[in-house]
Amino acid sequence: MTRPRIAIPIPSTDPEYSGQAWQQYASAVERSGGEAVEVPLGEPPATTARLIAECQGVLLPGNGADVNPQKYGQEPVAECAPADLARENVDELLLQDAHNMGKPIFTICFGTQMLNVWRGGTLVQHLTGGAVNHKAGRTVPVAHIAAVAPDTLLGELLAEEDVTERDGAILLPVNSSHHQAIATAGDGLRISARTPEDGVVEAIENKADGLGGRFVVGVQWHPERTFDESAASRALFARFIAEAEAWAPRPASPPAV
Repeated sequence: MTRPRIAIPIPSTDPEYSGQAWQQYASAVERSGGEAVEVPLGEPPATTARLIAECQGVLLPGNGADVNPQKYGQEPVAECAPADLARENVDELLLQDAHNMGKPIFTICFGTQMLNVWRGGTLVQHLTGGAVNHKAGRTVPVAHIAAVAPDTLLGELLAEEDVTERDGAILLPVNSSHHQAIATAGDGLRISARTPEDGVVEAIENKADGLGGRFVVGVQWHPERTFDESAASRALFARFIAEAEAWAPRPASPPAV
């Protein structure tokens, strides 16, 4: 059987960051049964469109930059990092194609923030204080707990794993490498996980009647970094690849009479 092709943009215009990051995403995809397809930054839109048209799913990775806050109606605060416009342009092309065609979308950290902003949501430009260090970094394997709502797609795919439940939520240990977070969820999206201590949004997904395809999931942590150690991380990638394998183009609408 043909392995589903997953479009993954080069994470950043910073070659050092991209060099160490892209392969982790690609490895998780390929070990889950998919084929990772590298999407370059800075190519003409028509070239990028042809490449992503041949893919059955989209994975938006992390990035050391921050989403341009003018896209959600704000001016940057002092702590806001410069935008990576080349990456944003590619993400928007990928999201538009996946939305139009109903392809599965899986987003991670910066990619989740891009998804939310593209859907009309807003971000907290800088997390300050609090009991949780959301910017812990890649050397900290477990930074805090994410409380996942069990009545969500994320909760459903985690329910079969060895997880702890408390107060009606699935408690998932996660790593953390971000200083921004979702403020308001975008059109057709719902919040599916938060950090219990401070309420920071940790995951979003499509509502039942949301836009695009049936699988649109975004997490704020980095499951690609814990693929070997975490059954939950493997479950996320496995479900994403299964959805991409099952995806089929939508039938063309009949012409209006």
